Amino acid sequence: MADTNNRVTVTAVPLRTPLLRGEKRLRIALVGLPGAGKTTLFDAVSSTSPHTGRLTGTHRAYSECKVQIGLDEASVVDLPSLQTLHQLPGDDASTLKYLLWGDDRPAVSVHEASAPPAPFAPPDLIIQVVDATGLQSHLELTLELTKLGRPVVLALNHMDEALKKGLYINIKALETLLGVPVVPTVALMGQGIAQLFSIAVNSAREETCPLPQPPSRHISESLQPLDAAMNRPDLHAAFRLPHPLLLMQFAAADSFIEDELGQHFPQLLPHFQALRQEAGLRLPRPLAEEMHADRHHRAATLVEAAMRMGSPASRQGRHGWRYWLDELFLHPQWGLIGSLAVFAAVLFVVFEISGWIDSMTTARLTEAFADWQPHSMAGVVARAVLDGLIGLVGIVVPYMVPLVMLLVTLEEAGLMQRIAFVVDRGFHQIGLHGGVAVPFLLGLGCNVPAISGAARATRGRERVIASVLITFVPCSARSAIILAIAGKYLGAGGVFGIFALTLVVIAVMGRLLSRGDREPGPGQVQEIPAYALPTWRVLLAETWARTSDILTIVTPLLVGGSVVLALLTHNGADVIINTLLMPVTVWWLGLPLVLGVPLLFGVLRKELSLLMIYQALATQEIGNLLDPAQIVTLLLFLTFYIPCVSTFAVMLKTIGRRDALFSVFLSVAVALLVAGVVRMALGVVQIVVG
Repeated sequence: MADTNNRVTVTAVPLRTPLLRGEKRLRIALVGLPGAGKTTLFDAVSSTSPHTGRLTGTHRAYSECKVQIGLDEASVVDLPSLQTLHQLPGDDASTLKYLLWGDDRPAVSVHEASAPPAPFAPPDLIIQVVDATGLQSHLELTLELTKLGRPVVLALNHMDEALKKGLYINIKALETLLGVPVVPTVALMGQGIAQLFSIAVNSAREETCPLPQPPSRHISESLQPLDAAMNRPDLHAAFRLPHPLLLMQFAAADSFIEDELGQHFPQLLPHFQALRQEAGLRLPRPLAEEMHADRHHRAATLVEAAMRMGSPASRQGRHGWRYWLDELFLHPQWGLIGSLAVFAAVLFVVFEISGWIDSMTTARLTEAFADWQPHSMAGVVARAVLDGLIGLVGIVVPYMVPLVMLLVTLEEAGLMQRIAFVVDRGFHQIGLHGGVAVPFLLGLGCNVPAISGAARATRGRERVIASVLITFVPCSARSAIILAIAGKYLGAGGVFGIFALTLVVIAVMGRLLSRGDREPGPGQVQEIPAYALPTWRVLLAETWARTSDILTIVTPLLVGGSVVLALLTHNGADVIINTLLMPVTVWWLGLPLVLGVPLLFGVLRKELSLLMIYQALATQEIGNLLDPAQIVTLLLFLTFYIPCVSTFAVMLKTIGRRDALFSVFLSVAVALLVAGVVRMALGVVQIVVG
């Protein structure tokens, strides 16, 4: 940030090493009881195409995907729900086996014919998703997970519901008692997720394991002889289990442990069974029941120490404005309404504020020089340069600057991140994340800042998909043509039909592009920042940073293209152009021959196409010369055809020449295909009706 002396100060951010990416990528397993919100948490961070499969020999499905966490990466695995680690049936036992061994069997099970439980390595860290409204039963599982010998982080989910019920949980106390990080979350609304995964990465990097959670003293004392007998290196090497877990599993009469002991250590099993029976005789009830009751008691003790009835929110009896804004923008249903409200604000900026600015700037400049129609070569070039500069003003002043300022305002206020979270799952259907939602909205005003915004929110393959799809979003210029012509000659139904068709085309193209051979990008941990009021200093600085370099690319292409097309027209090449374009305009689209040049000039600005259409047809009442089918065909071609040279210029900067040229080819192909197919369909309808 610049200081008062215009010097630049740089803040150093410490880099945590080693970076966990590539071959060192962290592996995180999500576990929890049914209803804890484990899958909701996975969905909130997953990639657009997560891998799904079944644990070997079971009907239990898992999901796995790569997730970007700052500079680190993780493979996050959403495992089937798990109630306990003791006395597990076959399907649940496979989940435990994955947590212990992953794709590498221990020595005692190499004789099994089936494959390892999952085709990837065991987790480096476990995130247990806990329902804060039913803490005790979940903490019983926590006490068991601490014996796995891996770092554990608790995601204390459904915190909003806990507060509504008047439950206050002392996070620090729970962390101290368990010796594991505890992070409050509301996975359904994206709250706390970024902090959760950041803490998880740090725990894995530091290899911080939970504090030992031994059973109560009377159970520990009764198990001492068995503990000493089973503390053998050959047993540990054969089972590859932490000793406390091996002891507890055998003490609870786990069938897998007992069967493998009988096969591989038959001389030891009778002695171990005798010691287990002796330990049970010292207790008031059978050993397995006493261990279960002990876990239940210890979990209840933890809840009693960490939870209080009567949360601050319930005592106040009201919620602050931040709570209600989150209810509007982060709630699964209400959030869509909040997003639509932002969509309405964008439309207001586009058609009211930007339209008014356009009428006060570009329209007046155009009117001021309307009478200057030079005939000399130098005059034609000068006029073309002026038209290019006026076109530049028409893009930058009314549309680019206000919409970029709106984008920055949404980001700085924290609204954009909330919108991105709510619509994330919907955008997954077209291979994108929710971070592109606002750029898509900005595309309704101008595709140039929209593509620039998408470049900041995406990378790699997703950046290309987002940029290509945004070119099909009808900007204000194309919307103005649709409203002006379709509104006059086709009615409200025609206008709605054209806009609806653009949504269908975007959805279909997104599905096709996302099915490419390239690997989908990783999932994203979307941070939900605190609400903040943007300052004018930041607003202006960010707006300038996002528009200044675009202008250096757009300006020469816009002016140069204007000069080239003007020279072609001045030298009588328009007749040649119309003739060359006859297979497109006349044969395929069924339009008059003279519309070839107006359609070609649309690469500068779409409004210019409309003006030249009027000039080419020598009338503004085009309904007298074109039938409804031709009007629909013309509008569809203009809607999907290359947006403008300015859009192409910014695509050169953000996605590179190859993908920018691919986008141009695709837009022309889609425009020809959609317009031609609709024209033929309307022709068939006319024949049938006639």
